Amino acid sequence: MPYLLSRQRPHVSPRRAPAGPAAILLALLLSGAVTACTSTATTANPQPTTADVADLSGAGSTFDAPFFDLAFPAYEQAHLYTGINYSAVGSSAGITRFTAGQVDFGATDVPASTADLAGARGGPALQIPVDLGAVTVAYNVLTLSNAPLRLTGPVLARIFLGQITKWNDPALTALNPGAQLPDAYITVVHRSDGSGTTYIFSNYLSQVSPAWASSVGTGRSLRWPAGTGADGNAGVAADVSRIQYSIGYTERSYTTGTSLGNAAIANRDGRYTMPTTPAIAADAAAKPDISPDDFSIVNEPGPAAYPITGYSWVLIYLRQPSQPVGQALVSLLTWLTHAGQAYAGTLGYVPLPTVVQQLAASTLALVTGPDGTPLAS
Repeated sequence: MPYLLSRQRPHVSPRRAPAGPAAILLALLLSGAVTACTSTATTANPQPTTADVADLSGAGSTFDAPFFDLAFPAYEQAHLYTGINYSAVGSSAGITRFTAGQVDFGATDVPASTADLAGARGGPALQIPVDLGAVTVAYNVLTLSNAPLRLTGPVLARIFLGQITKWNDPALTALNPGAQLPDAYITVVHRSDGSGTTYIFSNYLSQVSPAWASSVGTGRSLRWPAGTGADGNAGVAADVSRIQYSIGYTERSYTTGTSLGNAAIANRDGRYTMPTTPAIAADAAAKPDISPDDFSIVNEPGPAAYPITGYSWVLIYLRQPSQPVGQALVSLLTWLTHAGQAYAGTLGYVPLPTVVQQLAASTLALVTGPDGTPLAS
């Protein structure tokens, strides 16, 4: 039962035709070729078992897709009777498919609201945090020193509001002395689909820019005042790569190994930080206690914190309609939020903090089968 990952194209099996750095790393991990720097991920593989006989289907976040692309096939290697089919269609579409009963789980970078879940075909739903990552501001413009572009929150908001239209605008040159930014128009690239990544990004801008908060606000789907839209994190990264003098926002791993620049963002303490693993962890550490009702961790205090950071969540039904599917789903998510976090760490996500892993475990303990019997072992 092969793992299938769909990113708005026909399903393919990464076991037969792996694509991208995540799949290459997976092959190395499973073959034992990577030992020193990824030994933790290798030992995270669960032991082979014939339990959990089920085909699982999920849909949603493209923010999560690189992690799932690596972790799900690894899980299947040790659970030969479990198949996982995940469609990376964006958070909003994932929530819609989940509530319509079209998939067993949804994935979103912002917890679904009460309104989102009203009328869900499977009844009450639970939300489990599965990964922690950053939204990076990617750009396609050369600076004289090749140093990362520096941006403050208010200046970034003005770019996406369409108020700063050229790279050599005084607001940008003042933040980047000596960069010799070109006299060229800026092309803003944003998401065209409903996106949890957009929610995290716009939530940050709303906190640092009153003008953004009052005119655009926070949400998965926005009325963008400027720019061009693209589907998914991959679409934004591709357009920024293709369009000279452009700027956009994506989950961190979509710019890894590319020629795109990643901006250094001024955090709440006034320090410029890059979306590194320690900086993401520092932001999350400032707010250790999260929940589906209190989830935002953007712009937390701390000199080392990267301010555009967030958790992603998986939606499942409290009472599973199928015992085999429910057991397989709880088994998968228990592994994904604990031992499977080693795979997240290899891609630039940050392994879930212990207190968040405990939240995941306590939430999964609530899941029952059709007869009301808890499924967590």
